[in-house]
Amino acid sequence: MRKFTLLFSALLLGTLASNAQSVATFEDLSLSKPDTFYVNYTASGTDVGFNEADVHFPCVYDTSYGGYWVNGFSYSNMTDSVTSGIANQYAAKADTGYNSAKYAVAYGTTNTISLLDTADLSPAIGMYVTNNTYAANSMRYGDAFARRFGYTPTDTTGSYPDWFKLTIHGYRHGAELPDSVDFYLADYRFADNDSDYIVNTWKYVDLSSLGDVDTYEFDLSSSDTGAFGMNTPAYFCIDNFSFNTTTAVHNVAAPVAKVYPNPATNMLYVDLSDNSVQQVSVMSVSGSTINTYAVTGKQLAINTASLPSGMYFLQLSGNNKNATVRFVKQ
Repeated sequence: MRKFTLLFSALLLGTLASNAQSVATFEDLSLSKPDTFYVNYTASGTDVGFNEADVHFPCVYDTSYGGYWVNGFSYSNMTDSVTSGIANQYAAKADTGYNSAKYAVAYGTTNTISLLDTADLSPAIGMYVTNNTYAANSMRYGDAFARRFGYTPTDTTGSYPDWFKLTIHGYRHGAELPDSVDFYLADYRFADNDSDYIVNTWKYVDLSSLGDVDTYEFDLSSSDTGAFGMNTPAYFCIDNFSFNTTTAVHNVAAPVAKVYPNPATNMLYVDLSDNSVQQVSVMSVSGSTINTYAVTGKQLAINTASLPSGMYFLQLSGNNKNATVRFVKQ
């Protein structure tokens, strides 16, 4: 069982680096109406992307042939999880965002996002991922360009069994870091075919193993390839992309709180060594408060059984000071 020690502000002199959470929820980005998406065909071949929560999401369009998406990110509130084909390329298979209306859609086999100055070299946390409707339906039913996953091959291209994978790399000052994170958007490699799947809900992807980064690279790969590369439509959707921004905190004392077990299942415990913590709040990755507890002793027991699986934060408060620790609910 791992215990995580939390640094809480007190009266010792000095300066310590502390982490503040930043989350790209895409909710503050403007869309003119429901069931629409961001598009900008006015600057062909240049980055017409957008910034959200100290992150730049690039996007490139081309004005030829009425305008089309070259690569990068858009944001959307589309709810069409049924219609197949490229006409529905801005929709998430999960219908909406993760507990929200808006989300981001990525197109292209390789895309990068960069943290802005205030988030330079920030510790990675994680994000929620799901399939794009166009890609999911292409894998489920097949189309003119891509094969149907999980069926006897009629050609010799690509590999079998089928899979569709997102790989996330981290970069620091232009240098690629050794660790990467793989997430299968579809996987038909199981011995038991009943276990095969195409992701159609939001799934949490933990990026903390990437460490301190300033740029993320997202690479898509598939078992279905041909002479011109990947046949599976190169799309995926993300929401609540989160990371820690580093700030200077003064007057930090010795550790006074231990939070365990992490990951938690039914219960989470906070052990306190003094009376400086007066209140503890459980918060979602989007920053909303789920529950708040008054501290009356040296240990606080929090029932986490009803929390959906994913990442959360505990905010500890007292004496006009605050500190935050992350935990995961299994």
